[in-house]
Amino acid sequence: MKVVVLGAGIIGVSTAWHLLQRGHEVTLVDRQPDAALETSFGNAAQISVSYCEPWANREAPLKALKWLFDPEGPLKFRPQLDPAQWLWGLQFLAQCNDAAFERNVAQLVALGSYSHAALKDVVTSTGLRYDRLTKGIAHYYTSQKSFDEAGSAAELMRRHGVNRKVVSKDELLRIEPALRGFADRIVGGTYTESDESGDCLAFTQQLAQRCRHQGMQSLMDHDILRLQASGGEISAVSVRDRHTGRTRQLLADAYVVAAGSYTTALMRQVGVRVPIYPGKGYSATLPLLKPDAASRVSLLDDQLKIAISRLGDRLRVAGTIELGGFDLSLDTPLAQTRARMLVKRIEEVFPGVADTRTPEEGGDPQFWTGLRPATPTNIPLIGRTKVGKLWINAGHGTLGWTHGAGSGKALAELISGEVPAMDFGFVGLPTGGHRVQTPAMA
Repeated sequence: MKVVVLGAGIIGVSTAWHLLQRGHEVTLVDRQPDAALETSFGNAAQISVSYCEPWANREAPLKALKWLFDPEGPLKFRPQLDPAQWLWGLQFLAQCNDAAFERNVAQLVALGSYSHAALKDVVTSTGLRYDRLTKGIAHYYTSQKSFDEAGSAAELMRRHGVNRKVVSKDELLRIEPALRGFADRIVGGTYTESDESGDCLAFTQQLAQRCRHQGMQSLMDHDILRLQASGGEISAVSVRDRHTGRTRQLLADAYVVAAGSYTTALMRQVGVRVPIYPGKGYSATLPLLKPDAASRVSLLDDQLKIAISRLGDRLRVAGTIELGGFDLSLDTPLAQTRARMLVKRIEEVFPGVADTRTPEEGGDPQFWTGLRPATPTNIPLIGRTKVGKLWINAGHGTLGWTHGAGSGKALAELISGEVPAMDFGFVGLPTGGHRVQTPAMA
């Protein structure tokens, strides 16, 4: 088959790779000059199967309300005059109960485990190098109340086959000695040895290059203008070269939309509505001043809901969710406050280990922001749409790197007429698979 994949982030490139492995002809399209230059560029770097938890839970509404006027709040709702935002918010609230949480966790962990196995297979077969560390993920708590509740979250993951265990402060410091300078603030933690971390940007760009070597047509620097439908199916996709201004029509047997938060607008062109809304996240990447004193285990900070990962001679800190449309600004007062919060926390946890100076002080913190394409359940939409030849692979929220390899493999299997070996609610799957109660595509 000839397949056009729209979007060259971790999801689109993984889809392209697995399609190529099954003998299909693939064309990959993106408006950026290379792969992974938007949402996949500066994420938290974690493959976190043990933290595949949806944002929606019974405590989320009160927390969101509390954080509404807090510029450093982990989840911030910025009201817009946008019906899509309010509809998404209502669908999100409908998921804020124990039954929905348990159901959604089961789906996310199933995809996470499948994806982690797929990632390992890709790495074994390609030998890609991307500052990978297979030392697990440790979650540290500075609140006794939060730590007391950690056992329930760990038990939930264990019920789904993920060995996330509760550890004492002393055990945590043995797992990651770099936390000793912050030990007086820590009350305990959880740890999952099977999780890992690595640079999503490096992985995705190298995998895209492997795809080109295997014959994939790569149309970078191309705007995706329009999906064209005729007779109930996609007849072509119109793209424009950003350098020449030339417009062309791409013809294929299947079209995959893997355009992250921009999937919604593309799908709307052919009458398909998807419940995907952008969640703005931030990261800072800092040079290490004392590499020997820096952490190697990837970390989660429970108080600020941020992730910290070692990437070679750099430290990546990322977090926060801001629901306020397609704003990618880094120069607003709110954005600057949230970016500075990340760097300030690194100096608290690892004093003097990374260069946390501002540019004005002579430092060079690499601040970044990206839009996480989130569904109200956090379960991504993977499968066939109601429009012929049109497939979707989007809506991964904060778990695109965790779920990327498996999402690409699963969709390639579906397009090839196979059924992936996991219990997951694929979109448009006529038989088999587990159906989930989630805001559906229309």
